[in-house]
Formats: sequence, structure tokens, C-alpha cells
Amino acid sequence: MLTAYQTATRSLLQLPGSNSTSLYTDADLTRFINVARGQVAGEGQCIWVHGTISTVAGQDSYRFQDISVGGPGNGVQGVITISSLHISLGSGQLWLTPRPWPWFSLYERNTVTPQPGVPASWAQYGQGAAATAVPNSPVNGGSFYVSPAPDDVYPLICNSVCYPTPLTDDTSPEAIPYFWTDAVPFFAAYFALMSAQTNARIADAALMYKQHYKEFMDRARTQSNPDVLRWQYRQAGDPAQGPKMGIKAGGA
Repeated sequence: MLTAYQTATRSLLQLPGSNSTSLYTDADLTRFINVARGQVAGEGQCIWVHGTISTVAGQDSYRFQDISVGGPGNGVQGVITISSLHISLGSGQLWLTPRPWPWFSLYERNTVTPQPGVPASWAQYGQGAAATAVPNSPVNGGSFYVSPAPDDVYPLICNSVCYPTPLTDDTSPEAIPYFWTDAVPFFAAYFALMSAQTNARIADAALMYKQHYKEFMDRARTQSNPDVLRWQYRQAGDPAQGPKMGIKAGGA
């Protein structure tokens, strides 16, 4: 897949010949492509994984980077955000109520005598995706709290939006699903054009991003929406939002 991305990106840069490597090496394009893949995964929220993490008795806070999203063979590196949490109990699982942090802080943590128990609600606290798997990385990532603090070890199932592992060669697995893969070369070309730092190339970069990349991201979302509840994904938009805000058809 990496070679296919490189070929498509070079074509968008109008550099199909062998001399193109003097402007953008394979290493340059690989770097741009992997950054683009992370951005596509974040904006498109197209990689979903049922991640798992076990609670620790008495501990109410947990990090995204500690959520297991599978082995390296699935091409998924870490969690961007969590859409829902379930707790495994008995032979089934129960949904934990999501709360905004101000509500959670006031109604769940505002006590001098907290009582442990089976977690029933949760709220995200730390912002950002899980920190990358770089030893001693200073980059922090997202986190969440549960309430009440667990009185035992419980498996949590985290319905997670994730970002992919970097591609290093054509054997690296691609976790980004088609049709979003079609948008990756456009974002990679945008980075390449921005790196040229000339007015003409920067103008080309703006067009590549605002028109072509955005077009393919919108197409991927539309093409991937299910027939049932096709507006369930945030990026799909709400066709009833206009009427809800009192906006009539035609913008009147």
C-alpha cells in the first residue's frame, strides 16, 4: 500500500519521472503519507476498534494509551477518542453513562467519603489521542475517569476511534478503510507542496487541501454511511439541523 500511496502522491505533484526523487525523496513522501494517514483517521473517524482495559481496585482514572487495541498485525496504533464504554459483568455487559466533565466533577467527585463500587458512569478528562509508542515520550494523551471508583478488577470495553501505525513498506497493514484511503494522497501532496515554500506551490497546496482533499473526505463519509440510520455518524451532518434552527429551505 505504501508504494501505491507514493505513486499517487507523485502523480498529484506532477512528478511521474525518475527525476522526481530530487525534489521529494521516498523518505519525504513516506513521512508526508504517514502524517496524512493520521489526519485522515482523526478527521474521518473511520477506524473503530473495541479496545479493552481492566480497572484497578480503588483507581478511577485511566489513560487512552493503556487501552489495548489489538496486536500490531491490525495496523492500529492507539485511541483518538472513546464513543462509549461498557463494563463486563457476568455473561454480558452494561453500558456506562457518559457525562461531560463539569457535571462529572460536581456530581460524581464532590464528596469527602467516596464509596467504591461497580463503575456506572464515565467522563473524558485528558484531551488528545493516546501517546505514541515512543519510549520516554514527553507527549501526553487522552484519559478518562469512571465513577464510582472500582471495588474490584472489571474489564472495560471501549468503543474507540483510533489512528493507524505508520507504513514502512508494502507489507505494513493499512487500518484505514476504503474509501478514505483515496483521500490520503491529496493530504500528503498538500504537505509536500507546503514544504516547497514558494508562493505558487503554497497556493497549489491550499487548492489541494480545500478542494480536492475535502471533496474525497466528504465522498468517503457519504459512501460509507449505512442505509439504516445513515446520519448516526457525527461527520455525516444532521439534515434536520436547519429546520431545528428555524432555517427555511433556500436559506430564507
